[in-house]
Amino acid sequence: MRILYLLFPFFLLLLQGAAGMTSNPQNEKECEKINGYCGFLKCSFPFVIKGKCSRFFFCCKSLWG
Repeated sequence: MRILYLLFPFFLLLLQGAAGMTSNPQNEKECEKINGYCGFLKCSFPFVIKGKCSRFFFCCKSLWG
C-alpha cells in the first residue's frame, strides 16, 4: 500500500505527457488536413508555422483555429 501513493503521481505524469503528443504536419496533405496551407519560407500575420510541407515550404495555420 505504501508504494501506491508513490506510483500514482508517476502515472499521472506519464498520461499527461502522452496526451500532448501530436505530430506536426510533414507534407502538403497533412497540412491541408488540419486546414492549413503551404507558404514559402514564412506565413502572413494571422497564421503561424505548424510544420513543414517541404524543404522551403512551411505549413501555416491560423492562430484562431
